[in-house]
Amino acid sequence: MTEGKKLDQIVAHAVKARREREQDYRAQSLKIHPWVCGRCGREFTQTNLQELTVHHRDHNHDNNPADGSNWENLCVYCHDNEHSRHVDHLSGGGAEESSGESTTHNPLAGLKALMEKGSKKG
Repeated sequence: MTEGKKLDQIVAHAVKARREREQDYRAQSLKIHPWVCGRCGREFTQTNLQELTVHHRDHNHDNNPADGSNWENLCVYCHDNEHSRHVDHLSGGGAEESSGESTTHNPLAGLKALMEKGSKKG
């Protein structure tokens, strides 16, 4: 077997395995989760179910726990938006293992300085 044919065979096998894995977790997610987009709330029926996708919250398509905790059903539009936001996050220097939500407001940021100021007065 030539190197080219061997490589083609390896790629074809990998693509087939990915498709099988995707079908498996998609079917599981559709059984576990409601047929509703987790972002926009659009409801789906058997006739338009092909437009409901499974999003991996941690963006790792190999992380497929049976309880569905890493999956979120999203419509194709919200799924595309989520991945665009993730790419933007990474291109801006963000970490790959982002937790998703970040907090920028720290209500107690100046507390130590205020306490020290108050103790100097007394």
